[in-house]
Amino acid sequence: MPHLVILYTGNLDAVTDMSTLCRRLADAMLAVRDEAGRPVFPTGGTRVLAYPAPHFAVADGGAAGQAAGLGSDYGFVYLNLRMGRGRSAAVHADAGRRLEAVAKDHFAPLLATRPVGVTLQIDEGPEVFDAKNSSLHPLFAPRT
Repeated sequence: MPHLVILYTGNLDAVTDMSTLCRRLADAMLAVRDEAGRPVFPTGGTRVLAYPAPHFAVADGGAAGQAAGLGSDYGFVYLNLRMGRGRSAAVHADAGRRLEAVAKDHFAPLLATRPVGVTLQIDEGPEVFDAKNSSLHPLFAPRT
């Protein structure tokens, strides 16, 4: 943890660079600090994964967009950050604001020219089972 999963309509691949968005979101997550100034998210545990949906139906299928002169090629992006329990409301809000700012900046050109919905949610445990096996975390452990 934390994992930020992005689900989006596959038609957006032709008009935006999701790999760049993933990197920018990961960097934003790594910049979040708690009240004591410590990093909130471990470097080795920070993951941003984006999945395009090749098959989708959004809203009315394009009729309202067409009538408004915006076109009928709707898009949608759902960003869900899942983190472990124990962080303060202030940390949740800071992480949310940072991620929202990145997403708004990234999608601003699309939001200005076509019908696109962007939703960001942050979820927190409780986990009923949590197993981790990683050779990634040791790369970022402090060396003595």
